[in-house]
Amino acid sequence: MITPVMITPDWPAPSRVRAAFTLRSGGVSEPPYDSLNLGASVGDSWGAVAENRRRLRERLRLPSEPLWLRQVHGIHVLRADALAAGAPMADADAPIADAAVTPVAGRVLAVQVADCMPVLLCDRQGTMVGAAHAGWRGLSAGVLEAVIGNFPVPATQLTAWLGPTISTAHFEVGEEVRQAFLARDPGATVGFCANPRGRWRCDLYELARRRLSAAGVLDVYGGTWCTYQDAERFFSFRRDGVCGRMAALIWLEPAGPEI
Repeated sequence: MITPVMITPDWPAPSRVRAAFTLRSGGVSEPPYDSLNLGASVGDSWGAVAENRRRLRERLRLPSEPLWLRQVHGIHVLRADALAAGAPMADADAPIADAAVTPVAGRVLAVQVADCMPVLLCDRQGTMVGAAHAGWRGLSAGVLEAVIGNFPVPATQLTAWLGPTISTAHFEVGEEVRQAFLARDPGATVGFCANPRGRWRCDLYELARRRLSAAGVLDVYGGTWCTYQDAERFFSFRRDGVCGRMAALIWLEPAGPEI
């Protein structure tokens, strides 16, 4: 049986909106980055990462090299409209941001994850797409709201997809994480469950849905995976420490030639 190397989001996006989430198989990286590691700042060799990114472009028939970001768990949104597609670059040379948006066809947005949650968004008319890296820091600080604010249409006209992240059963956090969410949303208590060690189990999917709903995004899909639990398909920083990175990608398909 062939192991799948991608997850295709199951959501009602317009036909010109394309999206994918990579799994850990199908690349050339050696352990502990085995094998489709797309992160260039985790200790893997640049040669392996560049080959993995080449395979990704070929497998998905991407219209351009993805816009790789240097993610810092913040809320800065990069407007990719004026950026030209280029060759694969090391993360040290990539723009600093934790999200990106674009209305430009053929411009591929990407966020890298290994337990943090990737969130993809598009409008119902298929005129703009966005991608966000939403770990607990970015999510609590408002990265989703920042992305939504860059769309030129009301949030009620957006659709979101929540990609693989660490599940409640395996995501233990301290009181400071809980307070970071409660400071902006007192109802966020539903996203936390006390454990016997006096700490909290955190439900990133629930917290993201609350933030999206409060902002006006009601069409939300995905949110059914656990990166920590499924070692065959997913990298997990909490599980393994040193590991590779997966990517969530979204782009607008360029229009074909007129006949």
